Amino acid sequence: MEEVEIPSFFVCPISLQLMKDPVTVPTGITYDRESIEKWLFSAKNGTCPVTKQAISGCDLTPNHTLRRLIQSWCTLNAAHGIERIPTPKPPISKSQVAKLLREAKSPDMRNKCLKRLRSIATENATNRCCMEAAGAADFLATLVKNEALASSALLDETSSNCRSVEVTTRPLDEALAVLYHLQLSEASLRNLIGNDGGVFVDSLTRIMQSGTCESRAYAVMLLNSMFEVADIMQLSSLRMELFVEVVRVLRDQVSRKATKSALKLLIRACPIGRNRVKAVEASAVPVLIDLLLDSRDKRQSEMILILLDVLCQCAEGRAELLKHGAGIAIVSKKILRVSETASERGVRILLSIAKFSATPSIVQEMLQVGVAAKLCLVLQAEGTSKTKEKAREILRLHARAWKNSPCIRPEFRSSYPA
Repeated sequence: MEEVEIPSFFVCPISLQLMKDPVTVPTGITYDRESIEKWLFSAKNGTCPVTKQAISGCDLTPNHTLRRLIQSWCTLNAAHGIERIPTPKPPISKSQVAKLLREAKSPDMRNKCLKRLRSIATENATNRCCMEAAGAADFLATLVKNEALASSALLDETSSNCRSVEVTTRPLDEALAVLYHLQLSEASLRNLIGNDGGVFVDSLTRIMQSGTCESRAYAVMLLNSMFEVADIMQLSSLRMELFVEVVRVLRDQVSRKATKSALKLLIRACPIGRNRVKAVEASAVPVLIDLLLDSRDKRQSEMILILLDVLCQCAEGRAELLKHGAGIAIVSKKILRVSETASERGVRILLSIAKFSATPSIVQEMLQVGVAAKLCLVLQAEGTSKTKEKAREILRLHARAWKNSPCIRPEFRSSYPA
């Protein structure tokens, strides 16, 4: 079949493919909507790819004339196997969003409106940008706070009266889902975490405590997004209850996304202030070790070891790791089996134990579970010089107990540092 040449002005400057939904940015350049949205929102660029001038993600104007020309060209070339591009669904307008938000204030209309908002938010980035500009984030955050408070009060009443009452959480689940799918800008996320004295964070904590699996997952994923833009003072003032509930999300393995968000959240929060001790007191260490024992996911294993490294920088964290029967063994096992990052963090954890918590019985346990042999292998394998230096330091620290032990195979003794 004869190859058809696509007219140059039908081709997207980013994808170099035929445009299906051409949109024009304020600089006058036209792109395919999918490509320019990825450029602006996924890659977080704020300029026109061609002119390099600053543009806003909300300023995408559908180029209907060009789209009709492309459709006509497709029809004329149907004999050459060119399929006609469909007419794209028009993006939502601010007035339509505002109308839905007004209607959602009515309890009778709330569920229907929230489902519609969720559908709109998942369609494309332009819709999400429009919804954010129309004030959807503030409305939804207020709704979440009110629904969480009402649910909490009803649960307290139920407990005190010793009777069973079914708590309706559907509007709460939907509101949280819409908030998460909005993929809010940094400015809106900062507004959520900083404008109400921590009330919204407390609301999400209550949701993780007594909400459905779906709402608990959305709550921890939202918190993770918010903590990405939080300042040190905000992270330093986190309550103990939050750490307890985030660790419970990890323990219950609500969903894969929720687990990864909970790990990222703790990695971000724990190096600051007393958060490290709060996480340890919330039983993070045994939960992380149990997760690591079952983990087959490379990135999840890395994050668990990164977090264990942070927690083992305090005496309470090291004590919890040593209390777990598989703590030292699983950390040692993951070294050289997951990734360079995992190996580096595993060796760092072992160094913390070796330097600050190495009683005679612990030194003997490390030898018996293969720590010394694994560290000798680290010295022989490819890896970073920093990791090898830390391995040497551990081996030197306990050379008297380990160097001539029958637990170390002869081929490893040659690499044992003097």
